[in-house]
Amino acid sequence: MSDFNEDQVKSYQKPHQLERDALGRLVLIDAKGSRHIGIYPVRAFPITAPGNGISLMDQSGKELCWFADMGAIPEAELALLEEEMASREFMPVIQKITKVSTFATPSIWDIETDRGSTRIRLKGEEDIRRIFGNTLLIADSNGLQFLIKDSTQLDKVSKKLLDRFR
Repeated sequence: MSDFNEDQVKSYQKPHQLERDALGRLVLIDAKGSRHIGIYPVRAFPITAPGNGISLMDQSGKELCWFADMGAIPEAELALLEEEMASREFMPVIQKITKVSTFATPSIWDIETDRGSTRIRLKGEEDIRRIFGNTLLIADSNGLQFLIKDSTQLDKVSKKLLDRFR
């Protein structure tokens, strides 16, 4: 027979609770019953492994809770975390490069992303970074990050334009 009563077992299996307060802020209630208001989730590897390694941070940047795998998070809480991350994370995926003003930098690029068409200004070739394999991260002059998930999957024109800068 175990020395734990049923309430202790439930607490052990679920050491926290997530909810939103009346102002829409994310609240973590830890195993001790302490309420941490205004917490935010941070992915450890947002590009290479977005489903692995999520930390819940307080407003001062202190880690309160760690999940090695999103699959371990209960569905209702996962929905809250994904909603919060979607409001914080903004990284359009480049699907096509339609035009480049010049092959010297700075240059203006007309691109199509998963969020629509736009124009970005590339300051220098160093603003195109290989993350891993064929995945590229492009920073425009305003500091926005654009992702190319797999440069080999771009259309022929896009590949040709991109190759001039790498």
